[in-house]
Amino acid sequence: MQSLKGLLLKKRSLGIPRFLPHYRNLCTHTINPDDDDELQLQNPVLVEGKAHCRTAILNRPSALNALTTSMGARLKKLYESWEGNPDIGFVVMKGSGSKAFCAGGDVVSLYRLRNEGKMEEIKEFFRKLYSFMYLVGTYLKPHVAILNGITMGGGAGVSIPGTFRVATEKTVFATPETIIGFHPDAGASFYLSHLPGHIGEYLALTGEKLNGAEMLACGLATHYSLSARLPLIEERLGTLVTDDPSVIESSLEHYCDLVYPDKKSVFHRIDTIDKCFGHDTVEEIIDALESEATRSNNEWCSSALKKLKEASPLSLKVSLRS
Repeated sequence: MQSLKGLLLKKRSLGIPRFLPHYRNLCTHTINPDDDDELQLQNPVLVEGKAHCRTAILNRPSALNALTTSMGARLKKLYESWEGNPDIGFVVMKGSGSKAFCAGGDVVSLYRLRNEGKMEEIKEFFRKLYSFMYLVGTYLKPHVAILNGITMGGGAGVSIPGTFRVATEKTVFATPETIIGFHPDAGASFYLSHLPGHIGEYLALTGEKLNGAEMLACGLATHYSLSARLPLIEERLGTLVTDDPSVIESSLEHYCDLVYPDKKSVFHRIDTIDKCFGHDTVEEIIDALESEATRSNNEWCSSALKKLKEASPLSLKVSLRS
């Protein structure tokens, strides 16, 4: 078992190809996010252009920047055009407002569509968003996601497959799909299964939340910064004329900090998580948690059990298998 410090210091090679830098200055064109409801409906994805990068801004702050079909289509079109533009070296994504990066897919709209019997529109929702998330995961240019605030479900799907993820003290990560009868999707079966030990199984089944420091500890985030310093990071990135991931990483590290999870963090329970969530079936996991709760009178075990028993049994089985 690796130490917590060892997990924090571990570097993961992302295999991002490096491209020859292009030193052509571009005119800066900036559209600032606006919380006005009408503007959100018209422009759910805004764009900022600076020097050698483009920034996509998820612009539905009143809905915690939840993703819609039209947002997925627009993002895919933008990203494809930027990928083929030699004057653009890298891409940044952030959320509008101070509460959320992205709370995931807009399940309220999906619920309404289902009640109206519009199944083809529901299929199109997943088709558009999943194809965009795949594009992020295979993108040929460096990608920086600024995860300031709620980052759940599809919000993780449009950010974690990218090159860099900057978490803050406001970041709240979770894959809570089993609570609504679904399963962690949007690439979660890949990145959760690559977390240390059996933390991925624990997060997938319970829907438990992680903060920014915990995301850094397990590799879900690549950098951590106080939210007050984000304008400095964005300003620095905006001056770069590069497509070299190492240059971007150095710029991020200039304003970012190494932090450790606090004493109450689940990362100080890694041994217990591995013992209870390392089994092949949901039934065995529940039995292990019940035995551990009886043996140790551990409140954490009781809490995890409660979450499992409130979730959809079928969702738990599908999630564990995936």
